[in-house]
Amino acid sequence: MKVCILSDSHDHIPLLDAAVADARAAGAEAVLHAGDLVAPSTLRCLEKHELPVHVIHGNNTGDLHALTRLAHKPGSLVRYHGMDAGIELGGRSVFIVHYPHYAYAMAATGDWDLVCCGHSHKVEIRDIVNCQGGVTWVVNPGTIGGVGTAPAIWVLGDLDTMTFEPREVPKSLEYRDRVTVNA
Repeated sequence: MKVCILSDSHDHIPLLDAAVADARAAGAEAVLHAGDLVAPSTLRCLEKHELPVHVIHGNNTGDLHALTRLAHKPGSLVRYHGMDAGIELGGRSVFIVHYPHYAYAMAATGDWDLVCCGHSHKVEIRDIVNCQGGVTWVVNPGTIGGVGTAPAIWVLGDLDTMTFEPREVPKSLEYRDRVTVNA
């Protein structure tokens, strides 16, 4: 099973939309958003992709009431998990949290095959030996919102092979639909 792993979209709708479109074209069957979505309405752009979206809130929480309502709307593909999530996907145990230090602590337990995080806006993909003697992958996809000078990055994860590939979305996509009017 392939998944789209992203974080820190910070209301950058065209970049988020492009990442999920790319992921779906690459065979992704679910989206894992590791927080800092901000406005829940940002997720509406993903409805057309028809993929389940697992999202946590991060430290830029936005309107949690609206996010909860969106997730409970009949037929919604959004699964809002609160501050963190422990889910089963493709036969793998996956933990999603916003903060890297929390992610590494959870990975160290050995209870998870994959731990996804965000917050730092820097891509980091590491396998760590956990306290049970196995390996847990920690994936921080950076920021799909391309915050500041950071590139707009997401990660295509393959849960069958436990391989993770960072992919970039051109930040110029944010401006493609804008019209410039000369005064």
